[in-house]
Amino acid sequence: MYRIALFLRSLLFTLWMLVVTVLFAPTCFISAPFPYRTRYWWTSRWTLIILWGARHFCGIHHQVKGMENLPPPGEQAILLSKHQSAWETIFYVLGFRGHPLTYVFKKELLYVPFFGWGIGLLRMIPIDRSKGKDAFAQVVEVGRQRLAQGIWIIMFPEGTRTKVGSQGKYKMGGTRLAVETGTQVVPVAVNSGDCWPKNSFIKKPGTITVSIGKPIPSVGREPAELMQEVENWIESEMRVLSPHAYATTDRVAKQAQH
Repeated sequence: MYRIALFLRSLLFTLWMLVVTVLFAPTCFISAPFPYRTRYWWTSRWTLIILWGARHFCGIHHQVKGMENLPPPGEQAILLSKHQSAWETIFYVLGFRGHPLTYVFKKELLYVPFFGWGIGLLRMIPIDRSKGKDAFAQVVEVGRQRLAQGIWIIMFPEGTRTKVGSQGKYKMGGTRLAVETGTQVVPVAVNSGDCWPKNSFIKKPGTITVSIGKPIPSVGREPAELMQEVENWIESEMRVLSPHAYATTDRVAKQAQH
């Protein structure tokens, strides 16, 4: 019965998200002629509605630790986050004191009906991976512009969603951008996969915790060294947020060392 209840609640939420997205998208297009801050505020209302649905249909709540670690308004920042679920891509739009954020994402997402059209209004940084090294140069160029506009950049160093208790390869794109622009980085850990697992239709009730680390200066640092510090903090914090998920992983790793 419990599994059936989870399925039905997840189904209701999926239908809710689909209907809300289709109905809300046209109102986002209406905001297109308005200033960026107005467009961002209005489009982010979609996020509030989706999170409301996740809470009421699926029992997914959230809490944020370390909000005091966020840089004050007016300072530039690049946030580097763990990525386990679609949940954080939704939540982060308004989860940092309402400070505007821009994502670095593959440009193909812009072509997704309704969703892609909406994020196209928010000064995101689409990347064309087919351009190889030129793609990163484009990220640096556009990233400088966004930071100068008072917009924080958020990136997922692992590049894709990882399963609970696992770790992907941390890529240096985020720290390279930080070093190139002299911008501080803020590590973020999140255990969203406990409630909204990767590639799973079923959503589980619970509380997702977002943990924000202290800013790390990038001036005078090497990208690899800086990313190692970010990785160490995130993966250490993940074991605080989801100790049950990493117990087996760590035990297997220790056995492999002997």
